[in-house]
Amino acid sequence: MGEELDRTQFVWRSATGLLIFFGLWSFAAGIELAPRKFLPLPWEVVGRGITLLSEPFSGQTLQGHLAASLQRYLLGFALSAGVGVPLGLLMGWYRWLDNMVSPLFDSLRFIAPIAWVPFAALWFGTGIGGPMLIIFAGAFPPCLINAYRGARFVEKKYIEAAQVYGASGPRVVTEVLLPASLPSIIAGLRIGAGAGWQSLIGAELIAANTGIGLMMVRAQGALDTSIVMVGMIAVGLFGLLIDVALRGVEAWVNRTRGR
Repeated sequence: MGEELDRTQFVWRSATGLLIFFGLWSFAAGIELAPRKFLPLPWEVVGRGITLLSEPFSGQTLQGHLAASLQRYLLGFALSAGVGVPLGLLMGWYRWLDNMVSPLFDSLRFIAPIAWVPFAALWFGTGIGGPMLIIFAGAFPPCLINAYRGARFVEKKYIEAAQVYGASGPRVVTEVLLPASLPSIIAGLRIGAGAGWQSLIGAELIAANTGIGLMMVRAQGALDTSIVMVGMIAVGLFGLLIDVALRGVEAWVNRTRGR
């Protein structure tokens, strides 16, 4: 009963926050706090978004641009997780690998993903490789760091028990460190997913020929604020959906572990 009440309160408070936000937006646009060309009314933005579902802008409909962005994102994020998680676990177990990789990784991870855009554009032009590199630069560090921390903080009694039964290094990594580190790994994937999605949009503003970021920058050049806002709303909604999906995975992992 208490959980249902908390959920109801959450829904009502969220709805109230949205109503206040759109009310203030409508009021500001209605009194023309900024020229209507630069601050359209909310329903004008919604109408523009509906139009973009059937009328192409910059060569694609809204869903076409989103599909291109999602394809790049999924490929880049999968690469980040596929490299970062195993490498983090191995670094947590093999001290020699940790000593080899950490100095280079600690230097590169402080380079903002957007700083890779000129380099990616020179190497890959406007193809899929450039945005994938920038997504990787944003999502890879959290994936590796959380896997590494999860592996380093596994209780020693589990590792010692596995070694007593003859488990070797690779088996310890896959059968002890990986299961024990899952909550930390999932948390890293959530952080990496958000960072990768933000990095993708930044990359598409400069180094892409399709995608929601390109749609926004072309709309900015055409002084069409409604399309820019449609793009921002689409980016926010899809980012929220990605995070909700990963939160669901995290909750499932915690339930199966009895937490």
